[in-house]
Amino acid sequence: MFVPIHDRNPLKSIRFQYVTVGLIVLNTAIYLLFGTTLVFSVQEYLVDFSLIPVEFLGGARLPSSGILWLENPLPVPEQLTIASYMFVHGSAVHLLGNMLFLWVFGDNVEDAMGHLRFLMFYLMCGIFAGLLHIAIMRNSDIPVIGASGSVAGIVAAYLMLHPKVKIWVLALWRIPLRISAAWVLGFWVLLQVFSAVTSSGEGIAWWAHVGGLSAGAVLILFMRRPGVKLFDQTQGGA
Repeated sequence: MFVPIHDRNPLKSIRFQYVTVGLIVLNTAIYLLFGTTLVFSVQEYLVDFSLIPVEFLGGARLPSSGILWLENPLPVPEQLTIASYMFVHGSAVHLLGNMLFLWVFGDNVEDAMGHLRFLMFYLMCGIFAGLLHIAIMRNSDIPVIGASGSVAGIVAAYLMLHPKVKIWVLALWRIPLRISAAWVLGFWVLLQVFSAVTSSGEGIAWWAHVGGLSAGAVLILFMRRPGVKLFDQTQGGA
């Protein structure tokens, strides 16, 4: 397992990654307000804002059953959970992992697209990730939450834009290594696909990750700025 911590890959077209930082602030604020018992119980927050395939397809909430099904004064219509789920995180670690990937890789993808198109890209990757999960796990009543689908799309786009850039990572959570994006992100992509194919479908929504990766790989072809090349051979700074 590895954790990305830094890449020296200067911005070329924008002065600052406003959307990337804005998304990090928004996700963090939502978690602090709704996911830490400051407003609602954590159970309400997780269930009512999450994407549940059987509910999304049926268009109605499942009957109340047990502690998870508590009344929320701000329920989200089932059709809108395809968007709301990507802003919900179940723990600080879950949030931190997604936001770290977004911070390290999001700025350069935003630079390649521009602010508005990057925001659209982020949302579209998350929506397609949710739709693929629903298509594969249509009978599941397990809530799906998190920005992982959107982040996976960003990883795919970054890999196609800057495969040679060196990335500092913590291997096994403690060993600092500097590895090219092609190796470290390529391994991460393969891990998501392998896990989706071999997983029983419980715990982590691997197919949502694959959906985000697929969307990101396709959308970067059309949403990057004119003149932005794919598979740039620049290695970046130290």
